[in-house]
Amino acid sequence: MIGNILRYLGFKKTFIHHDDEEAEQIRIDFKDRYHNFKLLLNANNKALEIMGDIEQALQGDEPFGMAFIRSNVTAVSVNVFKLIKYLCELSPDKYEELFDRFESIQNEISGLIEHKKTISDPNFVLPLEQIYKESADSTGSKMANLGELKNRIGLEVPAGFAVTSSAYYRFLSHNDIQAEINRRFIAADLFNMEDLYKLSSDIQLMIIRGEIPDDLKHDMMNLWKIMEREKGNNLKVAMRSSALGEDGIKSSFAGQYRSELNVSPDHFFHSYKEVVASKYSLQAMSYRLNRGFRDEDIAMCVGCIEMIDAAAGGVIYSRNPLNHMDDTIFINSSWGLPKVIVDGGGNCDTIKISRGESLKITGRDIKTKETKYICLNEEGISKIDTSETERNSQSISDETALMLADKAIKIEEYYGVPQDIEWAIDTNGKVYFLQCRPVIQIENEIPESCELSPELGEKIIEQGGITASPGTACGVVHIVSKGLDVLEFPEGAVLVTQQALPRWASILNRASAVITEQGNFAGHLASVAREFRIPAIFGIAGITEKLKSGETVTVDAISHTVYCGRIEELLARKKTSRHIMDGSPVFETLQKISRHIIPLNLVDPDSTEFKPYSCLTYHDITRFAHEKSVIEMFDFGRKRKFPERSSKQLHYKVPMQWWILNLDDGFKEEVRNKYVKIENIASVPMLALWEGIIAVVWDGPPPIDGKGLASIMFQATTNTALNVGTKSKYSERNYFMISKNFCSLSTRLGFHFSTLEALVGERRIENYISFRFKGGAADFERRVLRVKFIGEILEEYGFRIESREDSMSARIEGYDQEVMKDKLRILGYLNIHTRQLDMIMTIPARVNYYKKKMFKDINEKVLKNADVPDREQ
Repeated sequence: MIGNILRYLGFKKTFIHHDDEEAEQIRIDFKDRYHNFKLLLNANNKALEIMGDIEQALQGDEPFGMAFIRSNVTAVSVNVFKLIKYLCELSPDKYEELFDRFESIQNEISGLIEHKKTISDPNFVLPLEQIYKESADSTGSKMANLGELKNRIGLEVPAGFAVTSSAYYRFLSHNDIQAEINRRFIAADLFNMEDLYKLSSDIQLMIIRGEIPDDLKHDMMNLWKIMEREKGNNLKVAMRSSALGEDGIKSSFAGQYRSELNVSPDHFFHSYKEVVASKYSLQAMSYRLNRGFRDEDIAMCVGCIEMIDAAAGGVIYSRNPLNHMDDTIFINSSWGLPKVIVDGGGNCDTIKISRGESLKITGRDIKTKETKYICLNEEGISKIDTSETERNSQSISDETALMLADKAIKIEEYYGVPQDIEWAIDTNGKVYFLQCRPVIQIENEIPESCELSPELGEKIIEQGGITASPGTACGVVHIVSKGLDVLEFPEGAVLVTQQALPRWASILNRASAVITEQGNFAGHLASVAREFRIPAIFGIAGITEKLKSGETVTVDAISHTVYCGRIEELLARKKTSRHIMDGSPVFETLQKISRHIIPLNLVDPDSTEFKPYSCLTYHDITRFAHEKSVIEMFDFGRKRKFPERSSKQLHYKVPMQWWILNLDDGFKEEVRNKYVKIENIASVPMLALWEGIIAVVWDGPPPIDGKGLASIMFQATTNTALNVGTKSKYSERNYFMISKNFCSLSTRLGFHFSTLEALVGERRIENYISFRFKGGAADFERRVLRVKFIGEILEEYGFRIESREDSMSARIEGYDQEVMKDKLRILGYLNIHTRQLDMIMTIPARVNYYKKKMFKDINEKVLKNADVPDREQ
């Protein structure tokens, strides 16, 4: 009994025999496990980063395409698979079921990515008489709406037919183009304008060089001949895009594709390829990317309709596109073909008509119309000057305007939503409807009352023009005049140009605002600006001369004003717009896919359901694999017998014996003799632990009361597990296994045991500390209370604690290196200063004294980098 008590207080020595081969095997095992563990954590980190990118894409304002989805899904799948592989190498035959869960989740995701629309109508061509709104998947919405106007509403539309989506896929298949397009999409950076420009040029050239297969050519020519018999040998047609997704209720694709006007039979097939190729025009590709359309979902159907040689034409808005509360009808018209209006290349008349018991003209804005487009006799169109009579006169009569307004109301009532309608009047006065699509209305952004500072008047650069898209924005002026200027357009700049051409839509995703010298709010660029919520002022004469590239301006499209510099009081009223891709096919695809990637269902490692079969998402697998990998590494030192003969004894000035096995790169220099000095230790976690061990000199055991001494004497005589030889007052069974960033420590100080494993380095996600504490010389109650005492202290410093009877485990991970070093210093301190405290644990006053002292020691002498709890108990 007395011998055991003396050994508890620190005397005598135990001799342990070890094997050099065993030490070498430990080193090999450690390197293998450490290598796999680091690879696993690296894969885990990458997988979580990708998940973060996916979440950011769904929540942020930046557009993304299917290339983003494919690349990120591939990357996250690869890294999750690596996680499982490395975990199984850490612990063979324990976690193989994860491969089955991975495969199941991957199959779900693949089904969503590879989903393709089925082509229900195999016909390559359909005459307009057989086309209705239900035909949209075969003919595109533009031609489906035109067929609806003719066949169900009974309006006058030109004769024609549609070249269908089946024809589009037949053409691509015949020329084996789609595979090459997919390859080029994968290789290109779709959000790099230079890459997109080159990709656009290459794909369009590929399509134009393609050959129309004989069966498709036969069907197209057959319907042409039917039209020719009806309309005469001088038939000319307009070849117009009618892509799937075009003219939709949420996305118009206004002006993004090509139209070939006044086409003769000689150029019929070539014009078809030109329109098909325009699917890959720069502006169309940019639009799809920014609005979230999958390239593979867009089949380019083509409308072939009789060309109307228009005396006048234009666009009707059945309601105000700038104010969803305004039901005024807007008739926009000009001389000649409607192209001058929709392309934004010239001025037009605007007639406002109010509803009520009878339609009434409430306003006229008759502009000077200097040019118009006409059809040439042979083929094609030409832009010519208007006559002196036409230039300043109203391009349609009031009676015609009221008649058009009446038809617009009829179309709106049929579809149930406001409509954007293109029309033309031929030289005989006959009215034709050429297109209809939903108007994308926006909320009125004009403030009810907004008093501005008087001094703002001094900062006005120019006022005038019209609001093409409301809002306020600030940016650096960038003047654009030619196609190549789009390559140099900076992010967040103000687009300033002469004409409001549809081609400039390719840079709207990077523009903060738009200002033009010409254009109207019925043009294609205005429509796209409203879709993108980009403030736009059109029609400020001479603005490209008054502004200089590089100067900062604030654009208030509501009041048609351009200010010098940044005007905060105007920008403060700017509304936050929703994600531009919200509701788009690509956005919805990523949303569906993310449900198999992002959600975390496994949150409690102690749950009985924390099993491979419970992994429903990639995130679940990463959580499970990370948790189990850390546990597997925690057990490295605990499951191995320490080989003392093959290790080095720490040479230090205090009377403690510490043995160190260098697993890899834990020493700064090779040590040939049996001793190593602390100055030669390179292990980051060991050094931090050591700083905690020596930070405060141990005062020795607490004064023992009678009951405490009796408890120790009883345990020492009855518990053979406490029979340990000792030499000094610190005892000697203290074993380190170390590398530069790893440390496993086993200690037996007195009658308590503790083990610690830590990985601490520059990569925060890899960092962890696991600490286990057990035993003591006092009775069971006192040992349990000491475990509780230590746990309460560690919890104050962020450790997660689990206690069972007289044993405790503490864990912390994921902090940067300096924080983790502080946690190790705390453990080093507690390992020394909590020994023999078990015997006073039933005396509250003494417990409070030591707890207060330890908090004070830790906060004032041990910690170097972390915030500390303010504890005075």
